[in-house]
Amino acid sequence: MAENLKRQIQETIEVIRKHTKMEPAIGIILGTGLGGLAKEINKEVEIHYGDLPYFPVSTVESHEGKLIFGTLAGKNVVAMQGRFHLYEGYTMQQITFPVRVMNFLGVKTLLVSNACGGMNPLFAKGDIMIMTDHINLLGDNPLIGPNDDELGPRFPDMSEPYSNQLIELAEKVALEKQIKVQKGVYVAVSGPNLETKAEYRFLRIIGADVVGMSTVPENIVANHMGMRVLGMSVITDECFPDALEPANVEDIIATATKAEPKLTTIMKHVVERLDE
Repeated sequence: MAENLKRQIQETIEVIRKHTKMEPAIGIILGTGLGGLAKEINKEVEIHYGDLPYFPVSTVESHEGKLIFGTLAGKNVVAMQGRFHLYEGYTMQQITFPVRVMNFLGVKTLLVSNACGGMNPLFAKGDIMIMTDHINLLGDNPLIGPNDDELGPRFPDMSEPYSNQLIELAEKVALEKQIKVQKGVYVAVSGPNLETKAEYRFLRIIGADVVGMSTVPENIVANHMGMRVLGMSVITDECFPDALEPANVEDIIATATKAEPKLTTIMKHVVERLDE
């Protein structure tokens, strides 16, 4: 199985190399309603996921489904415009396959964004949160199965899943640009339904500030391959059990889109200051 994974990665790389020879040091995963950063990239080439072997195809509204190569703030980047989720029916290995491909292309730093529900009463809809840690409640792990030591260690350390250096840099940029940011713990659940009041209470009790349905698998694989990660969330709805209102997907996407310029500004200036 491990040998098969490497073969699939190499086959995908061969197809990509027919389009571009770029060796990006920075990878970006753009989540729900957050594809606007793609407009800031000076594009060299765009490749649709459907044209790449072993790549899943995005089925979620607002996820474009393209791999973009270009420059952002003068740095070579590769960006996923659209990601994959467990609730779409994909395996954890399929969800994280693009992260492995990115690493083989040369990516050492991964920037990840997502939309999430806020459970910390100090957080408000539209806030940006820098991820300091996460809790995996997806019920699965992308590293289950045979391990290939060439890809990463059997038991990767997760004491710093999100780079403290990158967190400090993002905070510094936010302060300079006068953008309010929160910091907190992200819990990943499988979805696709949103949570009950009792589940929100439970997730808050175990230490989560926000809840979402992505990011953690990509983070685990990035750490497995020795990449450093910065994770940022847009809080698109308030999940307070005693004042819970029915969620509206259109409102969630609208909130993410409205907050997008703030996230784009932080991401762009973080990239600008990264020491490749």
